[in-house]
Amino acid sequence: MSDRTWVPRSCTLPTEELPLRVAEWDGLFAERLTALSRPGPLWLRLDLTGGPGVEARVRDLVEREGGCCSFFTFTVTPGESLISLDIRVDQRHAAVLEALAARAGDVSSRPHET
Repeated sequence: MSDRTWVPRSCTLPTEELPLRVAEWDGLFAERLTALSRPGPLWLRLDLTGGPGVEARVRDLVEREGGCCSFFTFTVTPGESLISLDIRVDQRHAAVLEALAARAGDVSSRPHET
């Protein structure tokens, strides 16, 4: 999957910033994603391992993402050792959510360097 497959045309992020944002999401998926589920066709839930600064990192990323892709609705639910990130879209952006879910699953399953 290319870096930009899941980025919709309606995204208002400047083109030169797209690779950096995709890398931020990939880093979060690779480092923190422990589970991915689809409670509904327009709803993706990501379970992320917590830790110092992780909640702030997630909140900052989703705030910036919501600024350029306003069709996303993000809900961050912190827990003691787990942060749930719910991502919802309208029907028109279902394919974007599907591609994001595929990207998250693909990136998180890659072997990590330690």
